[in-house]
Amino acid sequence: MLFKLAMSCITTLHYQLPPKAQGKLVRVIHGEVFDVAVDIRKSSPTFGQWVVEILMAENKKQLRIPEGFAHGFVTLSETAEFLYKTTDYYASDYERCIVWNDTSINIDWPINTAPSLSGKDAQGVVFDRAEVFA
Repeated sequence: MLFKLAMSCITTLHYQLPPKAQGKLVRVIHGEVFDVAVDIRKSSPTFGQWVVEILMAENKKQLRIPEGFAHGFVTLSETAEFLYKTTDYYASDYERCIVWNDTSINIDWPINTAPSLSGKDAQGVVFDRAEVFA
């Protein structure tokens, strides 16, 4: 999938539950993105912790987000083009999302003002109420 994004576009932290869980491999082919993965596997010693990678066309870095991780990002450039490869198809009945600014996860997003969210992203729940992996 290819996504074309505008400046300061931010997403909630998306994931799909089993049996339609998705692993992802993401890359930016134009622009720059602050990309985040959060461990949502309750049995993991890193449950609730996050990692970040700056993805940009110039550095050609990719980020693999395994099943059991939520994924979100914010664009850092005026525009960005983002490529996704996934291990399973999109299944809306299994999709869940966690709010981007959840205080218990406490991601240090590089933005100064609250972003405008899509209707779907505005439906995110706080981490403590999210359905997570066992």
